[in-house]
Amino acid sequence: QVQLVESGGGSVQVGGSLRLSCVETGGTSMSRAMGWYRQAPGKEREAVATISWSAGNTWYADSVKGRFTISRDDAKNTVYLQLNSLEAEDSGDYYCAASKGLNYVPPLFRGDYWGQGTQVTVSS
Repeated sequence: QVQLVESGGGSVQVGGSLRLSCVETGGTSMSRAMGWYRQAPGKEREAVATISWSAGNTWYADSVKGRFTISRDDAKNTVYLQLNSLEAEDSGDYYCAASKGLNYVPPLFRGDYWGQGTQVTVSS
């Protein structure tokens, strides 16, 4: 059974950086699209960034383009999300998602497996 475990969240000031990690265990292959979502209090969960199984293609929400970078290390069964130039609006719970398929662009990308989330708080 696939399990995803996120880490790396925390509290930073506006303009700061964080690196989130998501380790997959229990799966037989990392040949799947992966992604990061976030949910702020009172708001719906939204896709932030996704990456194709070959890591050759990525997708970003407009609000994070140029500031966030998604990457993956299949040898470590790990997906990363580098968050730079953080803004207060980036605060929320960040979730790692894994798809059973190869589509990496939302909404074709969908999370079939989810982590428990890691909290990011950005304060001014």
